[in-house]
Amino acid sequence: MREQELLSARIEFYRKSQRLTYYKLANRSAIPLTTLMHIVNGSTKNPGIFTIIKICSGLNITIGEFFNSKEFENIEFEVE
Repeated sequence: MREQELLSARIEFYRKSQRLTYYKLANRSAIPLTTLMHIVNGSTKNPGIFTIIKICSGLNITIGEFFNSKEFENIEFEVE
């Protein structure tokens, strides 16, 4: 799985498990809804670490929990 797909899948996993709407997650994360949607739909290829930290905060998880996944061990990086 490519890095963007994996980031999107992890956000979706936690968002759905907490029954959050995109609007609620964006609000709790203190980021614009459009930013969140661009990350989730893949139009933002490389979101910044501080944006990921804010999303983790909105999900009430640590960044360690977010990246603690077997998939991140075998991540495929997109070469531009």
